[in-house]
Formats: sequence, C-alpha cells, structure tokens
Amino acid sequence: MVLQWKIKTFDELTVHELYKIMQLRMKVFVVEQQCTFLDADDNDQKAWHLCAWNEDSLVAYTRLFAPGTIYTEAAIGRVVNAAEVRGTGIGKALMERSVLTVYQLFGRTPIRIGAQLYLKKFYESVGFIQDSDIYLEDKIQHIKMILL
Repeated sequence: MVLQWKIKTFDELTVHELYKIMQLRMKVFVVEQQCTFLDADDNDQKAWHLCAWNEDSLVAYTRLFAPGTIYTEAAIGRVVNAAEVRGTGIGKALMERSVLTVYQLFGRTPIRIGAQLYLKKFYESVGFIQDSDIYLEDKIQHIKMILL
C-alpha cells in the first residue's frame, strides 16, 4: 500500500474529501465506538486536515490546531484509522506525521491531545505523557496527554 499524504485547511478541502473525512469519523466514532455526539463541532473550520489516502480511500486522518485554538498548546484531534489498516503501522505513521506537520505549521511547540485511555501506551510510544486524571467523554475513559 502506497499512501498519499495531504494536508489542507478546511477551505481547501473539496466536498468529496470532506465527505470521506466525515464518513470515516462516523464509521469509527459513532458506529464502531457507539458514541452519540455532534462530530460537526465548528472546529473543523479552524483546523488543518491531515489525510492519508490509498488511491480513493481515506485510511487515516487527524485534525491539527494552532496553539490557542483548542488548548493553550497546539493540538491533534480526531485521530482515526480505517478498520482495514489497523495493525499495519499506519496509526503510528499518522501520529508521527501529525507531530511533524504541527512543527512545520506552527514551530516546535508543545502539543496536547485528549486520548482514549486504552490508547495511552500507543501515544506514549510517540512521546506523549499523561498530564490529567481520567475523565469520561462520550462514555469512554479519556486522559489529556502532552508532547513537550
């Protein structure tokens, strides 16, 4: 599988790209994880959208935010991989690419994430450290993590 990575602002996304992004996020967060929440949260317009495409299929995605937008620090959110690519290393490649892209866009700055607790070791493998107590979001245990 040869991935094509694209980074775009909201206004640069085509309607077809946005549809694929929303479709992947809904498949994973709403259907698989059974979370009932408003995914269209008015933050997409403030984000950079990092997409990994395999031909016409969106297989991995994150939203990237400048410092001061969501948190005081820069942020990475809506981290998602398609079911068919899990276990292939694309998730780690996605996070590494997301971190590098944040640095390219906003300079070497701390990066904050809100992580599902069961993924703590995964995010630690990329360099993030836990810096909050466990909290519930959409009935799933989460923690705040930071990469300094």
